Amino acid sequence: MTKKLTITVSDEIYERLHRRIGRRKISSFIDDLAREHFMERQLDADYAEAAADENREREAKEWIESGVDDGLPDEDFSEWPGHPTR
Repeated sequence: MTKKLTITVSDEIYERLHRRIGRRKISSFIDDLAREHFMERQLDADYAEAAADENREREAKEWIESGVDDGLPDEDFSEWPGHPTR
């Protein structure tokens, strides 16, 4: 769903938008800018909320310190070009 919005910009911005973005593409350009702006703020809020959850932080720390990759076999890169010999 889309909504029509009327905005006011300076003559300079108007001319630059038409030259750089092109006619019929300005709405999409502004929509993308606004979406990035709000999504970034939402991510910041989500990270702050997660960091405030002490149980989640404790579990994450335990998981990180558990050595989750200790049980994985080492990959053999000896056949790769440029692999240093030991």
